Amino acid sequence: MKKFLLITLLAVLPILSFAKGPDCYSWPMNISEGWLKKVGIVDNINLDESKTKITLLASEKKAKGLYTQIYHFIFYDTTGNTYETITKNDASYEECSETAADVYLISKSHINK
Repeated sequence: MKKFLLITLLAVLPILSFAKGPDCYSWPMNISEGWLKKVGIVDNINLDESKTKITLLASEKKAKGLYTQIYHFIFYDTTGNTYETITKNDASYEECSETAADVYLISKSHINK
């Protein structure tokens, strides 16, 4: 019985302590799209936003209600090419753009047609 209780606690406690934070994907996503255009990788008009995949990789609570959030985005253009970025920025429940978003290109795939 003690083992069952210990296993149950070990399984439940990490779920209770997860600091998800605010749902602030739009700010870093917009910054990523702007950055992809600015550096000449792809123009926003060619992206199919309905296919964009968004994953919150990490959210760490900091002092005074701030959360450092790391997102993974996969953008698709109208011809099927993909562009993957990782972003890092601070957000709060009051403001998603507490800090600028750092953008890192991690993958770019082109379909030969």
